[in-house]
Amino acid sequence: MSKTSVKSTALEKNVIPARDGWMPWASEMASRYSLLLLSVILLLLFALTTPSFASMLTMQAILASKSKIALLALAATIPMIVGKIDLNVGFGIVLWHILAISLQVKYGLSWPLAIAIVVALSAVYGLLNGILVALADIDSFVATLGSGTALYAVALWYSGGSQIVGNLPDAFVALHHTEIAGIPVAAFYVLFAAVGLWLVTEHTPLGRCMYAIGGNPTAAHLNGIPVTRYIIGSFIASSVLTGITGVLVAAEQGVGQASVGMDFLLPALVGAFLGSTTIKPGRVNVWGTVVGVAILAIGIAGIQQFGGAFWVEPLFNGATLLLSITFAGYAQRRRLLSQKSVQKATTRKSNPSNNSTPHTTE
Repeated sequence: MSKTSVKSTALEKNVIPARDGWMPWASEMASRYSLLLLSVILLLLFALTTPSFASMLTMQAILASKSKIALLALAATIPMIVGKIDLNVGFGIVLWHILAISLQVKYGLSWPLAIAIVVALSAVYGLLNGILVALADIDSFVATLGSGTALYAVALWYSGGSQIVGNLPDAFVALHHTEIAGIPVAAFYVLFAAVGLWLVTEHTPLGRCMYAIGGNPTAAHLNGIPVTRYIIGSFIASSVLTGITGVLVAAEQGVGQASVGMDFLLPALVGAFLGSTTIKPGRVNVWGTVVGVAILAIGIAGIQQFGGAFWVEPLFNGATLLLSITFAGYAQRRRLLSQKSVQKATTRKSNPSNNSTPHTTE
């Protein structure tokens, strides 16, 4: 049975003031939404201390530049729900954005056909990773690190280590360089992807099965859930979303080069891990990932506005990753303890005879 790299569970205890008291409820709300509140506080702090931060231009720049990271973080979230890690959200985007440009510039394909080919290849690549993890039973971190490094080598070979430049159709460039009501269109891509994933993972049997696999794949298998199929499917979905993001990177930059893409890996993983500490602490979730990316974007943009050096962003991302993993582990332990207490209480209620004190009559 495939091993889990990340713990994720579908079980959740809802704290209700009328039943559990106001103090436990307040503690639960603070745990759930503290990161969201922190992002709002940071936003207000930077806006008040740095006038240029509060401008519409800054907000547009943040939304345009961080939307690709948000999409990749959502892509990383999908396999994390089933307890796996996919490093190809960073490696894969290198080849996909190069292909999206070269298929048009070198081979004269139309931009819709070029996009279709990139998405199809990314799906096949996701299938390969899923097979390595689910069928070959290779740890997901090792499998995606190995396959991702090989894919990166293919990108280097294909591009020859040089830039791929050419005239791209205006319609293709407009996929990224378009605004709707003053908001970059890439932000709407993130919104649509987040809503779609949220509906699937939180409100469908498919999502509940994914969380069950992430919590305990052996128990999920014994309950008739096709674990292998779900794991492979999660890697395919993650890779496809990565391929689409690669197309957006190509539309934004208009240049294909192997040096573009790896910088996305760390912040995408940080956003996903950080997201598991909020909204539903200890549980990988879509809106938590969005909040995690938001606080990264706000924090880095604010620091840069204060005149932070070029090395501040990787330092911020690395430190936040360590903290997010620590907090995620703590939240998961709290969730497990809460679940055990609920199960014990349920057991006592269902077996009242076990709790009764025996007595004798004289």
